[in-house]
Amino acid sequence: MSAHIINEESKNLVAKDNGNHHNLPIYMYLLTLLSAIGGLLFGYDTGVVSGAMILLRDYFSLNHVWQELIVSVTIGGAWAFSLVAGILSEKLGRKPVILIASVVFTAGAIVMGFSVTREMLLVGRLTVGIGIGLSSMIVPMYIGEVAPSGRRGTLVTLNTCFVTGGQLIASIVAGAFSTDKKSGWRYMLGLAGIPSFIQFCGFLFMPESPRWLVKMEKYEKAIEVLRSVWGNSVDVEPEFQSIKNSSLEHERQQAKLGSKPVLFKILLDPFVRNALIVGCALQIFQQISGINIVMYYSATIIEMSGIKNETTVIWLAAVTAGVNFICTFIGLALVERCGRRPLVLSSSGGVTASLCLFAIGFHLIDAYSPSLDYRDPVVNGSICYTFNSCSECIDSGKCGYCFMDLSSGPANGTCLLADPDKINVALMGSCNSTSLPDPLTWAVNWCPSNYTWVIFLSLVLYLFFFAFGLGPMPWTINAEFYPQWAHSTCYSTTTSMNWFFNMLISMSFLTFTQALTRYGTFWMYAIFAFIGWIYFMLVLPETKGRNPEDVESLFVSP
Repeated sequence: MSAHIINEESKNLVAKDNGNHHNLPIYMYLLTLLSAIGGLLFGYDTGVVSGAMILLRDYFSLNHVWQELIVSVTIGGAWAFSLVAGILSEKLGRKPVILIASVVFTAGAIVMGFSVTREMLLVGRLTVGIGIGLSSMIVPMYIGEVAPSGRRGTLVTLNTCFVTGGQLIASIVAGAFSTDKKSGWRYMLGLAGIPSFIQFCGFLFMPESPRWLVKMEKYEKAIEVLRSVWGNSVDVEPEFQSIKNSSLEHERQQAKLGSKPVLFKILLDPFVRNALIVGCALQIFQQISGINIVMYYSATIIEMSGIKNETTVIWLAAVTAGVNFICTFIGLALVERCGRRPLVLSSSGGVTASLCLFAIGFHLIDAYSPSLDYRDPVVNGSICYTFNSCSECIDSGKCGYCFMDLSSGPANGTCLLADPDKINVALMGSCNSTSLPDPLTWAVNWCPSNYTWVIFLSLVLYLFFFAFGLGPMPWTINAEFYPQWAHSTCYSTTTSMNWFFNMLISMSFLTFTQALTRYGTFWMYAIFAFIGWIYFMLVLPETKGRNPEDVESLFVSP
């Protein structure tokens, strides 16, 4: 018998049975909601660092390197432990890994909230990253293994709704505490420990994955779990037999391989290998299309467009997070009606167009940047003395624009050296103070512009298109792409790809804006997104209603 095809009778029974899951018991939804708190924590951390960074930057005098480090250390921890999560989930089970993730995240939130140095803050961010890495890999997989195939797409996509919901909540919390320049960031970062504690308490009473129980030969317990989450009125025997057949086939194949790892068998199997390649591509293109630049640095991007009031910047970032959250429900509504492939393709096309609009907007801001009115003698001989406009000045990464912010427009603008230890003040000259008399203004990351609206429109359009397709579908498709014997290893691998490229992009964004200019950086992301659209058009199969054990049929064609 083929390594992946269960007998036709069992397949037909499963398909027939899954078509009748119109009324799942409350327990299934409660289980999904508690699991998806992991997604909410993922989203909260993504969203809160955007607003908190505006305050952290001044409180700890963070330069570009430290800002990128504060963001990326969390992602690095998530990447490393998304790999570890696959191993732990096979050894301990899915439920214990979710409990461990809750404890680790709670500890990290406490450390961040009580940080007194930037090094302590860095440790807290790393700890939170470990928790996110564990939960981001295990939660969608757990939901996918417990849910019936007829509802799997909807329930896994619900986890992504929690991600975007967490981003929205974080943005609102950041806006609420944005006026507290001294301690507001502590509340923003520390409050993340509350939902993770709730998840820990609730998940103590949740069941283990039936697929893992079958693998451990705990057959009666697996049937009991299926009945409790699917409802006693549903015949779970066909699903149980399908899972059991796949598990037994895996054991036979593993016996042939001996001590060789599962990944070795995956690479030898052309069907599962192709599924893994496409699954990794989904996660990679999700990241290199720039989503976490938009989320981690949304407040910074809005500030770059020319808005100087920090509270306004943070609240505008909250509006974009709201668009992201609301539009995720489009994917939730359409995933079982339209299928996964159409959502990915339409989303990729819209994201590409939005990134082009970003680039055009920043090009307009630079092209019509205010000219310098005079050159301050205090910077004579420095690089700041050579620039002719505000955009040239701030793009250097070493200078800032000092000007009078009048209702008629900027006046008396000059380029001064930024203090490398305190970027919110000039090293010398008229803006050499943290408390400047109104309307004297110091701009180190932005220039006054009439094209701010283009960037805000780009943000809204980007998140609208991303939210229903490229956001949830990589997680949904990967949750149903692989047979049971390869599920943990493949899902862990694709999740680690997501976090690895997330880390690369977030670590390099501010550096790229200096090296390639802001509009050049967004043209680069637009090219990446366009390549992804072409790739998915050519190779992405439809997984709607398919059983994970039947992956071979998805890749029988070249």
